[in-house]
Amino acid sequence: MNKIDTHNSKGSDERSTATSLLRLGTRLKLSRQTRGLTLKALATAANCSESLLSKVENGKVSPSLPMLHRLVEVLGTNIGWMFEESDGEEGIVFRAGARPLIALDPLRRGEGISLERVIPYSPGHLLQCNIHHIEAGGESAGPIQHAGEEVGYLLEGAIELMVGEKTFRLSAGDSFVFNSELPHWYRNVGDERASIFWVNTPATF
Repeated sequence: MNKIDTHNSKGSDERSTATSLLRLGTRLKLSRQTRGLTLKALATAANCSESLLSKVENGKVSPSLPMLHRLVEVLGTNIGWMFEESDGEEGIVFRAGARPLIALDPLRRGEGISLERVIPYSPGHLLQCNIHHIEAGGESAGPIQHAGEEVGYLLEGAIELMVGEKTFRLSAGDSFVFNSELPHWYRNVGDERASIFWVNTPATF
């Protein structure tokens, strides 16, 4: 008769719980920071102690369900997103030529721009990543601003990037990073298509 290895089973359950707590803490912290809230401000708004919230964000303790409800209400998100995960190989690798390509509405999102989804949209992702393809003469609608942070790497072409009151000329190989709350806008200033590998968090579209 085979014996069940209760020690290994218990260890696996503990690792799974620890992973879930870390994921929850990371997403709570990300949501708080992208909304410009300090630890104290969120704790006050959610009616919990600052020290307890700090432990939750660091994955050391699990919040009660009522506390979690108050936190997601203040942060404008939902409990499902806090715990959502992807299992298996699906959702990990996205092959060249098989990624979704989105043509932006020129009336709302700019002329001559399409987005190649590096990470297909999912509410479970903390990051949003696209390759922005801008045809010659194309430009984004804007300037726009929103909560979050953005980083980009110019794969090819030449663009002009405006962030806040500053304007920058970028060539292939140049990179950038900025706070999304600053007004931003870009346009292709070359004769050929420009492509930008662009990452932002949280997902905005």
